[in-house]
Amino acid sequence: MGAVQPLRRDDPRSVGGFLLLGRLGAGGMGVVYLARSTGGTLVALKVIRAEYTDDTDFRVRFRREAEAAARLTGPWLVPVREAAPEAPEPWLATAFVPGPSLADAVRVHGPLPVHSVRVLGTRLAEALTEVHTAGLVHRDVKPGNVLLALDGPRLIDFGIARSAGSTALTESGVVIGSPGFLSPEQAQSRADIGPPSDVFSLGCVLVYAATGGRPFGTGSAPAVLFRTVHEPPDLSQVPSSLVELLTECLAKDPASRPTTTELRGALAAADDGPWLPAELPRLIAEHSARVLTLPDPEPEASHAPTRQTAPDRSPLSRRRLLALGSAAGVVTIGGGLAAWNAVRNDGTPGSAPPSGKRPRYVIGLHGDLSGRRGPDGTAQERGARLAVDEFNARTDRGFDLALKVRDDGGDAGRAREVAAAFAADQAVYAVIGPTGDAEAETAAPVYEEALLPVVALSPGTDTFTIASNRVLFQLRPNDNILWAPLVRYLTEVGSVRRTAVVDDRATPMGSWMTTKNVSANPPSQGSVSTHVIPADSEDFGPVAAAVLARRAEAVVYGGTSPHRAALCARALRGAGFTGICLATQPVLEKAFLTEAGGAAEKWVISATYVDPAELPRAEGFVASYLKRFGVRQVGRYAMEAYDAVFFLVEGLGGHGERTAERGALVRGLRSVTYRGLAKTVEFPPPSQEFVPDEGLFLYRVEKGGPHFLGQYAQVVRG
Repeated sequence: MGAVQPLRRDDPRSVGGFLLLGRLGAGGMGVVYLARSTGGTLVALKVIRAEYTDDTDFRVRFRREAEAAARLTGPWLVPVREAAPEAPEPWLATAFVPGPSLADAVRVHGPLPVHSVRVLGTRLAEALTEVHTAGLVHRDVKPGNVLLALDGPRLIDFGIARSAGSTALTESGVVIGSPGFLSPEQAQSRADIGPPSDVFSLGCVLVYAATGGRPFGTGSAPAVLFRTVHEPPDLSQVPSSLVELLTECLAKDPASRPTTTELRGALAAADDGPWLPAELPRLIAEHSARVLTLPDPEPEASHAPTRQTAPDRSPLSRRRLLALGSAAGVVTIGGGLAAWNAVRNDGTPGSAPPSGKRPRYVIGLHGDLSGRRGPDGTAQERGARLAVDEFNARTDRGFDLALKVRDDGGDAGRAREVAAAFAADQAVYAVIGPTGDAEAETAAPVYEEALLPVVALSPGTDTFTIASNRVLFQLRPNDNILWAPLVRYLTEVGSVRRTAVVDDRATPMGSWMTTKNVSANPPSQGSVSTHVIPADSEDFGPVAAAVLARRAEAVVYGGTSPHRAALCARALRGAGFTGICLATQPVLEKAFLTEAGGAAEKWVISATYVDPAELPRAEGFVASYLKRFGVRQVGRYAMEAYDAVFFLVEGLGGHGERTAERGALVRGLRSVTYRGLAKTVEFPPPSQEFVPDEGLFLYRVEKGGPHFLGQYAQVVRG
């Protein structure tokens, strides 16, 4: 178990007669609180998100599964104390185990010895045997859901466990669980998720316990999921006595994995003496002591909201896919400098300008200004510089801004150096950038260690979450959701019933993610056919012929290569295909438009940046930008950088503290809702991640260039 976090202002203070003491965590299904009964018993109480409360089928399944879980009484499971499936917000209370998670223990003390791994595996297999006998599948067996106690482990969090063979609690096509510990069938969103899936996940957990690493590596979720489905596990560091058994657990074919009963027999270890190494009982005792001495929370009045809070935003699901983009509540300001009309000069409402010199806050611009993505980095620098200059021109401002620019040239090693330089410069309060994925992945840990807020505009990596990197504010959706606007377009605009997806194995991870998700979410509830082009082939002719043979009305190119997308476009044009062609943002480069020529016309492409020239509200920004920098058009992500500066301005002046400080800015920015010129920026609870539908747009190639269609949910026929 990680540290107990304080309750937030919008959290309830009691649920079902339990007094809430703090937050234990939050996920896709709900928020987990530490709570105390009237008799003083501590419980972990999970409140289901409001998104699911109007779903009658969900409530039926939740009640059935809560009743089944309540019958689980094994020593290595946490018993269900109480549940309220009919409550306005359903909840489930289980016994609370104050010990650390396996993830915490391995992170602090390193891998477990073989004897401990065997005991761990034996007891978790016993727990899963009982789960499966009750007709349930856990679906999220991972180190964070294994708590350590002196007498043995406890398997927790049945919030996504469900009856074997029943429909998942989330919409079809949505991966449930934690990448790195998912089975191949979960990674592919297959319907046949049964007990063997939990065995696979347990195998991953035991590899982690024995080595401190994951059998399918780390990195972005699409990369890990791809390796889980297509590549063998890395067991090179696993003790030799465990390799054969864990290899069987991690078999791609569910039928080839051992049962939990077989696993228990194979792992059986002498059960004499302590099961944990000597240093871990102390860690367990320290965790327990911290929790058991928690004070009661402050009275509710002291937590009364001092400002509106943005409404909860649920993650993308099949049901929400076609309705994304609806108006959202906005906490604060409009775009640009209007934010400061009602803000006094020391950052709080209503005071006169201070006498003397204004404080000066430096914003860093970390970008690729001279490498492959130099145009994008330069556009971001220009947009940020324009915003800083406009802010400093205000006579009623409470502080001055300065922009300090550093170039990493698109090199990951230099990106780390740039991040270290900004981190060491105590005059810098926040950073905008980096430009590319690799640079962001290298620099983010440096910024995290320095607690320096970093606002990323163009990286599409999904490597980081708020749990792993508190300081990263990613103001665009991850690349793995770029398929969603294409499905919505084909359904609502194209009314397409037969879709073909070109799975380009030359760009396997990106192509696999798009192919998997379009297939799992067929446009117009129709059919989807998949057509593979080998990595070593540039002949798209057979694929084009197969598309015509299937009488497809639309083709989605799943890959990320502009060059190969151009080959695909030309092959389709040559074969006489006249339907709709679509692709995702990585394709929308000059190489695609040039090499495809006329075959690129009418292609529809999803992207995460706007064209300010097509937005009436951005007219003033466009005019200022073109005049200031002597260019003919605004570069990609320039207006997003302009918005990012004013997002930071709101954080600097709106968190209620008179002296700016990096840590306070990190905390304050998560509660800001800023309506910018390009998009609305907010990080609503419980996930506190950027709302993806705010940053997904569509372009159509017209007359050899990209024409901006708008926010994808607003695009209509015509």
